Amino acid sequence: MSSLILNSVISLGAMGLLFGSGLAYASKKFAVEVDPRVEKINEVLPGANCGGCGYPGCSGLAVAIVNGDAPITACPVGGSDLADKIGDIMGIRAQVGERKIAKVICKGTCNNTKDKAQYEGIKDCRAATMILAGPKSCQYGCLGFGTCVNVCQFGAITIQDSIAVIHKDKCVSCGKCIEVCPKAVIRWAPYDQDVIVECNSKEFGKDVKSKCSVGCIGCKLCVKSCPFEAITFENNLAQIDYSKCTQCMICVEKCPTNAISGDINKRKKATIDDQKCIGCTICKKKCPVDAIEGELKSKHKVNEQKCVGCLECVKKCPKQAINFE
Repeated sequence: MSSLILNSVISLGAMGLLFGSGLAYASKKFAVEVDPRVEKINEVLPGANCGGCGYPGCSGLAVAIVNGDAPITACPVGGSDLADKIGDIMGIRAQVGERKIAKVICKGTCNNTKDKAQYEGIKDCRAATMILAGPKSCQYGCLGFGTCVNVCQFGAITIQDSIAVIHKDKCVSCGKCIEVCPKAVIRWAPYDQDVIVECNSKEFGKDVKSKCSVGCIGCKLCVKSCPFEAITFENNLAQIDYSKCTQCMICVEKCPTNAISGDINKRKKATIDDQKCIGCTICKKKCPVDAIEGELKSKHKVNEQKCVGCLECVKKCPKQAINFE
C-alpha cells in the first residue's frame, strides 16, 4: 500500500515537472514582446478608464498610441500636461488644439417652458422619451431626469431647475453624456465660448414661442446683424460657426427671446496706446462697427460706446498698439 502511494506521488511529481517545463518553454517560445513605452504611458495615464478616447480603457489607449493608431493628445481627461508627458515618452511634440467641453443646448427651465403631461414613470430620460416624447411641451428640450448625470464619472453635471447643467471646469470631454442623451441636446463647444445658441427646437417660431419663452423663433436678426457671417440658419434654428465667432455679442443684444447666451457686462473694450499708434488707419478700416476714430497720421481713439470687443483691430494693428481690458 505504501509503495502504491509512493509511486503515485513520484508519478504526479514527474508529470508536474514535465508540464511545468512545457509551459515555461511555451511561454518563452510564444511570448509576445511588449514595447516598454506602453507600460510607461500606462503609468502616466489617469486610470479613469472612461472610454472618452474611444479605446477600451487606459491600457488600450497606451497600446494604440505606441502603435500609432491614436495621437498623444487622445486622452480627454489629462489635457495638455498629460499630452506633454506622453510626448516625452514617445519622443514627439504634442500639438494640442482648442479644448472642447460638453454643453447643454437648452434653457427650458420650469419658468421658461411648460409640461404637456405629468410623468410618473422611471426617472430616466430615455424611458420618459418613449412615452409621447417626454412630458415637456417642447419635444426637443432637456427632460431633466438625469440620465447624463448618472453616466458622468466626474461629477460635472447637475440638475438645476429641471434641466441638466454641465460645469465646464469639471468636464473632461469624455462624451458619455452626449452618447446617452435621447434628445441630442448636449453638444460640443469650445471651452472659452460664451456666445451659444441655447435652443435645440426645429419647430417654427409660433410653435416655439407657445412652448418656451426663451426658444429660437427663427427671426434671423442674429444672422443679419453678425458682422463676421458666423451665424447661419438651418432647420428653423440659428447655428453659430465657432471658428468665425469673435464673441462680439451683437447677436446676444439683438436676440428678442434671449435664446443666445452671453454676458454683455463681460465684454472687453479696446484701448489704443498713444505712444505706439502711428495713425495708419488700418484698425479704423477693419473695425466692423466704426468704433475707431482718427485721421491718417494722427493718433486714433476708440469709442467705448460702439466697441464690441471683437479683437479685429488687435489682429490687424502692425504696431501692437491696441490692448483689451
